[in-house]
Amino acid sequence: MALDLFTPDDTAILLIDHQVGTMSWVRPTGDGEMKGNALALAKAARALDMPLVPTTSMEDRAQGPLLEESARIAPGEYANRTKRTGVVNAMDDPAFAAAVKGTGCRNLIVAGVTDDVCTVYPTLTAVDEGYRVQAVADAGGPMSKAGDDVALRRMERAGAGITSINMILTELAGSWTSRHGQALLPVVSELVPG
Repeated sequence: MALDLFTPDDTAILLIDHQVGTMSWVRPTGDGEMKGNALALAKAARALDMPLVPTTSMEDRAQGPLLEESARIAPGEYANRTKRTGVVNAMDDPAFAAAVKGTGCRNLIVAGVTDDVCTVYPTLTAVDEGYRVQAVADAGGPMSKAGDDVALRRMERAGAGITSINMILTELAGSWTSRHGQALLPVVSELVPG
């Protein structure tokens, strides 16, 4: 059986609700690990010239603004992010769904700040709509471990792949000697503890 891996040429990255306020709702996953992983996805999108589709929810409330680092990494996408007005499932927001469709990609890498709210519903909807989806578990996090475990199982049962930042970046690289691999080396090296 041949592997059908995601490549930069047919994949978009969706970042959901990595906002100043919502980040504080997640149980600690190490020293900024979740934040660093989410930002690494944005950096990978820029390094590989992949579509990057960020969205936020209720920025004027407790959720707060999108992480300011996002503006430096991907200023155009930051400025054009979909600002939802309370819709929980980002794919239920017409502007976000249109932005995802507008990428022309059938493969989606999804990361939301909480796996059991921000990631699970858009992932389930995207799979139902025929997209191939990989949810990056460590670019989001749990409000509770039980909730996180249930969300990851639910997405997997629906047909989504569950992946980690290292797995998805190396999948996109394919080979460190390829142009994709060379472009991702600086992003991956920032993730190496040391």
